[in-house]
Amino acid sequence: MHHSFISVCILLISVFTLADSGSIGVNYGRIADNLPSASEVVELLKSQGLNRVKVYDTDPPVLHALSGSGIKVTVNLPNEQLSNAAQSSSFANSWVQRNVVAYHPHTEIEAIAVGNEVFVDPHNTTTFLVPAMKNIHEALVKFNLDSDIKVSSPIALSALQNSYPSSAGSFRPELVEPVFKPLLDFLRQTGSFLMVNAYPFFAYESNTDVISLDYALFRENPGVVDQGNGLRYFSLFDAQIDAVFVAMSALKYDDIKLVVTETGWPSKGDENENGASIQNAAAYNGNLVRRILTGGGTPLRPNADLTVYLFALFNENKKSGPTSERNYGLFYPNEEKVYDVPFTVEGLNNYRDNRSPVAANQLAAPVSKTTTGKTWCVANGEAGKEKLQAALDYACGEGSADCHPIQPGATCYDPNTIEAHASFAFNSYYQKKARQMGTCYFGGAAYVVTQPPKYGNCEFPTGY
Repeated sequence: MHHSFISVCILLISVFTLADSGSIGVNYGRIADNLPSASEVVELLKSQGLNRVKVYDTDPPVLHALSGSGIKVTVNLPNEQLSNAAQSSSFANSWVQRNVVAYHPHTEIEAIAVGNEVFVDPHNTTTFLVPAMKNIHEALVKFNLDSDIKVSSPIALSALQNSYPSSAGSFRPELVEPVFKPLLDFLRQTGSFLMVNAYPFFAYESNTDVISLDYALFRENPGVVDQGNGLRYFSLFDAQIDAVFVAMSALKYDDIKLVVTETGWPSKGDENENGASIQNAAAYNGNLVRRILTGGGTPLRPNADLTVYLFALFNENKKSGPTSERNYGLFYPNEEKVYDVPFTVEGLNNYRDNRSPVAANQLAAPVSKTTTGKTWCVANGEAGKEKLQAALDYACGEGSADCHPIQPGATCYDPNTIEAHASFAFNSYYQKKARQMGTCYFGGAAYVVTQPPKYGNCEFPTGY
């Protein structure tokens, strides 16, 4: 074991780069009649440190406002135009020239979403999807933009036949041959990625009897073991994303990357929309941002750095459907935050997941199942040696954990493994912090257990 007690600034960096971190963007929907001007929105994005945005069209005032902002943009070719783009290369060329070439590179368009959740489109546009994507890509090639701008299409999780457990993830059989195989072939050939819209809220809302709120909100929980692959999941989000990875792997497309183009949690809902509240929305989005920006992939793909687009920037008062549909916004139309969550690594320094007293009382009981009610913090072996070593260095350095017992010749040196040593250090840090929420995380390298850890003859403390 090597402890590198390095400078404070490097240690701080290690906390937030335990693995290469992902990135956070936001969806800028405009189905409302009371939103700020596009130029005001761009200033809002910049003030919040948001450097990626996804829009649902190619509105000229929006794309002009984003010019020179340094914000990377994903634009959308709407479902209504899929048939034209699929059947006419001249239409695709004209669309790219008018909506992409006219703005790029001053407006930094990095991707085109061709359609949106096409498989659930009531207008039956599925057959047009891949041909439209190919024609749009060929237009980018014509204008020499294909290396700068990638083409993909957001799918909903309803495109999966199975999503639970993650190890059984599979696409709907009727979509595999006509759509998914040619779609994934296209993504592979063009170096693009699969766009996925994932909403743990929907799964939780319909299954509150079997899915814990902590699990849905990235809070500390005992985890759920996938009996198919033995992996332990600590968030519903990770489980959903891994189900998509498994579905792609089943078709031999392990190399395709994934971007989460929509995810969010409503701050308000109808009486039957379980879990829709400001407190839960704040917890979901805040903990998700921390989860993504502190690095690490999913249990199945620990090195997959995810780009995630939060849904959505504003509450949109003209959206139809249940109350939740109009209350996914991070901001009110007057630009005030609906709740306070960070969007940057710097903002995470002061972030705390503030439970309401009622929620805390309701959720405390299931976490500690021992007779003493004690909990411990241990290393996540799936995180990998590099991530564990970086977290171990921080815990024993700036974190001020008691690491003397894991020095050579000391009581807890054996077994001499990175996982055992990291577990002792993480637990020391966790106990010294009085087992506060968020102190057993280390960028996903640690998790809480309710039974005493067993590493040789070493006894793990439960308090200092």
